Amino acid sequence: MAFRIAAVTLAAALISTPVLSEKVIEKVDPVIVGQSESSPSGGMTADMLYEFLLAEIASQRNQGEVAAEAYAELARETRDPRIAQRAVEVALANRDGGMGLAVKATNLWLELEPNSIPAQQTLIALLLTTGKISEAVNPVQRLLAAQPDNAGRVFLQLAGLMTRYPDKPAVLILMKDLASSYQTLPEARFATAQAAKLAEQPELALSESKAALQLRPDWELAAQLHGEVLSKSAPQRAIKFYREFLAKHPQSREIRTNLARDLANEKDFAGARKEFQFLITAAPNTAEYHLALGILSMEMKDYSAAEKHLTRTLQLNFRDPDVVRTYLGQLNEDQKRYTEAIGWYRQVEEGDGYFASHVRVAFLMAKQGDLKGGRAYLSSVRTASPEQKSLLVIADAQLLRDAKQYEAALDVLSQGLKSQPDSLELLYDRAMTAEKLDRMDMLEADLRKVMVLKPDYAQAYNALGYTFAERNIRLTEGLELIEKANLLEPEDAAILDSMGWIQYRIGNLDKSLDFLRRALAMRPDPEIAAHLAEVLLARGQRGEAKTVSEKALHDNPDNEALLAVVKKLELH
Repeated sequence: MAFRIAAVTLAAALISTPVLSEKVIEKVDPVIVGQSESSPSGGMTADMLYEFLLAEIASQRNQGEVAAEAYAELARETRDPRIAQRAVEVALANRDGGMGLAVKATNLWLELEPNSIPAQQTLIALLLTTGKISEAVNPVQRLLAAQPDNAGRVFLQLAGLMTRYPDKPAVLILMKDLASSYQTLPEARFATAQAAKLAEQPELALSESKAALQLRPDWELAAQLHGEVLSKSAPQRAIKFYREFLAKHPQSREIRTNLARDLANEKDFAGARKEFQFLITAAPNTAEYHLALGILSMEMKDYSAAEKHLTRTLQLNFRDPDVVRTYLGQLNEDQKRYTEAIGWYRQVEEGDGYFASHVRVAFLMAKQGDLKGGRAYLSSVRTASPEQKSLLVIADAQLLRDAKQYEAALDVLSQGLKSQPDSLELLYDRAMTAEKLDRMDMLEADLRKVMVLKPDYAQAYNALGYTFAERNIRLTEGLELIEKANLLEPEDAAILDSMGWIQYRIGNLDKSLDFLRRALAMRPDPEIAAHLAEVLLARGQRGEAKTVSEKALHDNPDNEALLAVVKKLELH
């Protein structure tokens, strides 16, 4: 037979092995020498013992397939379910083809020990993992029938397993079918709710999770699921639900955390901070709570509290200290404490924040007057992708633009394009730099190339159209370009601003006002505010124009566009 050929080959390779390891001997004793209730009497023959040792040594030498097949054959010969179980374990440890072997071995295990709950659970897990969901129905039903008092745990295990199954509608059909006989079991309703959530049937998910909570009102897991489904479509309803649950169960940390998260997503930073302060009172040494309080305090510009909580997060050995160091860098930068910010950014060693943090070091060095040092530092920053290489070139050009060295910035970008001629980012950035030098030929050529390389790149159409609007030239063509951009990204504030500005140029003041108001509501940008104030002034609404410009000027006192509008207002 096939196994014996493989085993003999392996045996020949092991002739020089002087002594069996102690680990192998330890495994022989309980499995072979000991007798189980379901194993045959009489022990093993010498041939069986030899096969067992070969299988165990194959396993130790990472010959997984050989070992699994050897154990399976040994189980058939000995009729010992424990050896079949060992075959399953070895098969699962074998990465290449292990699942198929594991299913076969588990079926053998069940053949030898039909009432084994672990064997039934293993088979179900394997069938679901290998995508054989229809074949899992009968084993699940048998498991539920065999363990009526443990049905709740079975449903929870199924819910966990099925989250990884790709065909979510099929999972929902199966779960509804299995749960139909267990409608008074909260875990069955919960499992159906979770399957409905994954299958993107929110109404069913809500009704089933609500039913689970009616059966078990204090169940935090069901409350989490219910709230999470609500959060996707109706965050305010989720917030209301969480508050009602917490009124009855104030010690529920997960629900309070979810409430705080939703409040933060709705920009209620004070409300979110209040919830985390409640949590930190109960668990003062939880690093995640301190991190959340630090970030929320930064959003509220309570820098003292932010620094205290972020520093405490580091002291508590937060799992990703570089994230905290990045926030501490931002915190100090926001307060114009550039030396301290540089110190924190430099400590970011790896991960997603490494690149951005070290680029910020270069910018802060330049901001402090060391442009040469900043550019030199930038050249030392590690890149992990072609995109980051492009961004490094763009950052270098930005340092030069900030110093009003536009020709040098253009040269840096042109040099970068020699090695990456089709980089959308470099082409777009060179176009924007060319505009500063009145190089309209280069600006248009680069943006047109971007449009060819990526026809759905809305910002390229917007940039060229806005340039025409700003210079008050080729307005019909500019309008077409901005309309194309708006069609691609209808909710982009910059594109709405461009649309408002070109409508102003062609004399459609009412349309212009509508677009600019929408743009400013979406993003309080000083350039948008300057455009809106200018249009309001053109419509004779001097009072509102003054209010808009002064409000924006308060946060952006050096913005040239706003200062120009204010000067116009003073002349009217």
